Amino acid sequence: MTTQHEIDAAIAKAATGGGAHHPARDYPPYRSSALRHPKQSLVPVVDPEAVELTGPVFGVTDVTELDRDLTLGHHGEPHGQRITVSGRVLDRAGRPVRGQLVEIWQANAAGRYAHHLDQHPAPLDPNFTGFGRCRTDDDGAYAFTTIRPGAYPWRNHVNAWRPAHIHFSLFGTAFAQRMVTQMYFPGDPLFPYDPVLQSVTDQSARDQLVAEYVHDLSTPEWSLGYRWDVVLDGPSATLFEDGDR
Repeated sequence: MTTQHEIDAAIAKAATGGGAHHPARDYPPYRSSALRHPKQSLVPVVDPEAVELTGPVFGVTDVTELDRDLTLGHHGEPHGQRITVSGRVLDRAGRPVRGQLVEIWQANAAGRYAHHLDQHPAPLDPNFTGFGRCRTDDDGAYAFTTIRPGAYPWRNHVNAWRPAHIHFSLFGTAFAQRMVTQMYFPGDPLFPYDPVLQSVTDQSARDQLVAEYVHDLSTPEWSLGYRWDVVLDGPSATLFEDGDR
């Protein structure tokens, strides 16, 4: 049985980043990284728990079953293909990581986020806000019902489009243990043209970011099913955004 100490250690280790497959800080095809990456030595935090004094909290309400279904809670049905995304959160030995907060956020079916900074001229969906959360169960499993997101343009280069993806955030027992990554959909024709995904130059690490369509997970006349497992650390670890960069 996985102890809480082992879970905390795995999440804390993964949250620090530094994996062998992380791209360079100034990966040239991802043009904005030249403006974003730190050019000076990082300043260590003397008291790692000090971030808890100013960091955001997990939420103002308890996590409920309603939070895992992004198609509910509005006046009508959202536009787009309904999908179910499920999987397990595992440690390096394949053991379930229980009780962890999993959050997702995404664009709508037209490829637009419900956020004031997204000015992509695609329609907003009044019945889709694009974020949800749940906790892993005793088997380390999570599940969301949502809408398959659309691709969207970005101004990295001429005719730049991001493949459809869902952002994932996983928490340990403290905000400082947060990890963020992206899940993609199989067979997307935009993969070769996306410098964000292509910056992961190791093919096996890149493949781990792509969900698997599983027909048995699809619900008849309701939703298509995708499975995406998350491994916190070890040789098969899922690639997370590098918090050390």
